[in-house]
Amino acid sequence: RDMEVLTQGIPIQDVSFSLISSSCVAPIVLSQYIVVAQRAGIDISKIRGTIQNDTLSTRFCGMGEATPPDLALKISGDVIEFCTRNMPLWNPINVNMYDLRETGISAPQELAFGFANAMAYVQEVLDRGLDIDDFAPRFAFYCSSHIDFFEEIAKLRAARRIWAKIMRERFKAKNPKSWRFRFGIHTAGCSLVAQQPLNNIIRVAYEALAAVLAGVQSLHCCSYDEPIALPHESTQKIAVRTQQIIAYETGAAATADPLGGSYYVETLTNRIEEEAWKILKEIDEMGGALEAIRRRWINREIEKEALRYQEAIENKERIVVGVNEFVEPEEEKIPAKRHKYSYEAEKAHISNVNKLRRERDNNKVKESINKLRQEAFKGRKHNLIPAIIEAVKAYATTDEIIGTIRECFGYSYDPFDMQKSPF
Repeated sequence: RDMEVLTQGIPIQDVSFSLISSSCVAPIVLSQYIVVAQRAGIDISKIRGTIQNDTLSTRFCGMGEATPPDLALKISGDVIEFCTRNMPLWNPINVNMYDLRETGISAPQELAFGFANAMAYVQEVLDRGLDIDDFAPRFAFYCSSHIDFFEEIAKLRAARRIWAKIMRERFKAKNPKSWRFRFGIHTAGCSLVAQQPLNNIIRVAYEALAAVLAGVQSLHCCSYDEPIALPHESTQKIAVRTQQIIAYETGAAATADPLGGSYYVETLTNRIEEEAWKILKEIDEMGGALEAIRRRWINREIEKEALRYQEAIENKERIVVGVNEFVEPEEEKIPAKRHKYSYEAEKAHISNVNKLRRERDNNKVKESINKLRQEAFKGRKHNLIPAIIEAVKAYATTDEIIGTIRECFGYSYDPFDMQKSPF
């Protein structure tokens, strides 16, 4: 029902929808969107959009307990395979390097960890019998643009080289579209600070400019008040205007790779590429991303780099204006609208879920859940999306669907074993 409400009045056949779901519920969210489209009489092979579907990244950037690595990889593979076969205009994965970077890692680590996850997804789908050029052209990446201006430009230039080499040499892709590093950028929220918050407008502008000079395809700018509160409409407008000024006034987007050939930028690009390959080799020697995750090696690397970064700020090796230098004893107060949690909204939503469970045909729900269970027991490579779609049509809830899948793969109904299956 939530997806029906969300899409009400939107001509989804005419717009490209972005579904931000990276956890193991990604196939359920996608299935809800598919059912809405089908009930509107829309051919799903014609709809456009993107689902993030980078389940492995949630081991570090979300509630890791809810994402068993083997189940995560299987679920992402289901989405990519289903979309490749049935929704050719849909981007079935948007590898989430941005949230990885927000944990405190370096630019080379952002590339290496993100590409390691991407290679795991590629291999998962290849093992199901698809050709690399059937699905690789629809791979997308979501990256950070941090505060070190030239480093970020060099990082994104290096990313193009690395991904093209992975596709050509490791996976033998023949289609040039498979070699392309298609990426969007989010300016680095973790680079913004609560002290002298108006300075964040400047930080965001430089980060956005770096992204544009690196050839970004889509861009989201942070609002300057994000370290203080959820962004206000007026601060969001400044973020949008930042993009528009870069796009329409500066001429920064007039040519591709305008800094190519610069001695400094080329040297920095080479260095970041070499460092990223070194980390990728180390992950490969462990057996790939899945094994690195199981060993918690990536978690430890994140913790070490995040600590190093913070110590550099505290030791003033890294200057942050307004934090460890150029501090003002009495700062100008910036109005920030505090978003209060609404217990009334929470109660209303719980009431809506309970109402749904009373009014739906619970026999159909049980039938669809039993069918999903049967399909899940057919093996790890068996695609569950068709069965999930049928459960969604019967109005099975998200937790009923993912809980059933978890149990079929040997996990508790919920990540903390606090609930039991109602079926």
